[in-house]
Formats: sequence, C-alpha cells, structure tokens
Amino acid sequence: MKITVVGAGNVGATCANCIAQKELANEVVLLDIKEGVAEGKALDMWQTAPINYYNTKVSGVTNDYAATAGSEVVVITSGLPRKPGMSRDDLISINAGIVKSVTENVVKHSPDAIIIIVSNPLDVMCYAAYLAAKKPSTKVFGMAGVLDTARYRAFIANELHVSPKDIQALLMGGHGDTMVPLPRYTTVAGIPVTELIDADKLDAIIERTKKGGGELVNLMGTSAWYAPGAAAAQMVEAIVRDQKRIFPVCTLLNGEYGMEGIYLGVPVVLGKNGIEKVIEVKLNDAEMELLKGSATAVKSVMNVLDKMDII
Repeated sequence: MKITVVGAGNVGATCANCIAQKELANEVVLLDIKEGVAEGKALDMWQTAPINYYNTKVSGVTNDYAATAGSEVVVITSGLPRKPGMSRDDLISINAGIVKSVTENVVKHSPDAIIIIVSNPLDVMCYAAYLAAKKPSTKVFGMAGVLDTARYRAFIANELHVSPKDIQALLMGGHGDTMVPLPRYTTVAGIPVTELIDADKLDAIIERTKKGGGELVNLMGTSAWYAPGAAAAQMVEAIVRDQKRIFPVCTLLNGEYGMEGIYLGVPVVLGKNGIEKVIEVKLNDAEMELLKGSATAVKSVMNVLDKMDII
C-alpha cells in the first residue's frame, strides 16, 4: 500500500511522519515543488525508523507525480498562507489554482485514490478539489473537524484536569469563526459536559476553540502543524484500516441537514470507501440556526470561487 502527502511544509511533513510511525502503509511518498525539501525531510524521517521501530519506507520527490502512482490515499496540504495586504479573494484564487493542479495530477496517476484536503481556506478548497477530481464526493473531503474537536477536547481537559482520552465531542460547520461546537453532544466519560463546567466557562472554551488557529499564529508567528498533521493522519488511519470511525469531516451535503451543494463539516462514518455515511444528528432550533449561519458564510466563499472561473 502507498500513501502520498502533497506539500512538505510543517503540516505535510508532520502528517507523513505520523503515517509512517503508525505503519499505515508500506510506502509514504512526500511531494513538494521546492527542490530537495521533500527528499531531505523524507530522508530524515526514514533515519528515525531504526530508532522508533517502524518499517514504512518514506521517500521524497520534487514535483514528480509519477512517483505517487497507485496511491490509495492522498493528503493535500499544498497552498500559501495569507500574507499582509493579501485579500481573501487573492488567497482563494492562488490556492484554488494550486489545489486544482495538484488534484488533477493526483487523479491522473492514482485515479482510485481517496483525497483528503488540508489546504486553506479549507471548505472552499475541498470544493475546488472536488470540481477538479471529477469523482464522487465520498472520495474527496477535508480535514478540519478532527482538528477543531481535538482543540475543543484539549481545552475541556485542561479546565477539568482530566484525561483528554475520556472526552468525546461533536463540532460542525465551517472551519473558522463560524464553526459550531455542540456542548449538548459533548461528554466526559459519558457525563454531559454541561454538568461539569459552568455555562460561562464553557462558552469561553467554545470561543477559544473557534479562534484556536489564530491563537497559535499569534504565539508562533505561523500556523500550527503538530495537531493538524496528526488529525489528517488519524483520518488516513480510519480509511486504510477500515475502522468505521465517526469523525466530523468537511463533505459535500446533498440534502442532509436541509442543505444542498455545499461543503460543510458534519459527522460521518469513515472507512475503506472514504465517507461511508453522513450522520444526521438532531439539532435544536438554536443549533440549527448556528449551522445555517456557518453554511451561509461558507457558501459565500464558494460563490467567490465559482465567479473566478478557475475550475
């Protein structure tokens, strides 16, 4: 089995390293457009194999998609971060062009691959990849909810001084300020979190979760990579091991939650076929209004892409 990670930046390299150490495939290919970067990082990872005791061979290539041929899963992390003076539309235009090119090359050499998008702005980049891939949306989806719920659960663990292993949570909607954490579906060892944390503190945790990426950028001057890379690798694991895990995933809705033709984060069953089922949980009126608001924000960005006529 072969797994490819496109983009050897911090997130892509971390994802590839997690995949290798979990031994999810015989071979991991790390691809980047910058000469020597993927090769160097892959070589460095492979030299940890005798230390960390894993057999997955890690190799790096520069823009050589032929080396990725036959991949069962491809993770796309390519794209530029937003820079000072760059508008949202500029970022969408640049990254959509990158994702389109990468996706077309991936599909050319691995037509049956399941594609996981990590590139930002996440929701609209999933849409761009779906349009470029010309394959079922169950095979083209995005990583955001796994990361966002991990942050949410980590903050709850800090507040309660308990193990994050015991915390289960659901978060829906777009990736960013309009995401919709759902305290009603959040538990600690089966105990509703609303019984353990006061409403004001829980609201503060939710707000921190929504701005989780920005908090890290302010601290480090750059985007996070350990948690995003690990989150993408966890999705890969669910697919290649056919675990049937239930994760919040950015997927194309076709009538679910009363929405059509929009990429949005919702709970799904993830297995060997990609998204095997979209789960429709019952939302109360307030929760549904928040989800609709998030969908409106995401749809507006998708409309921006449509008007650019890039794909």
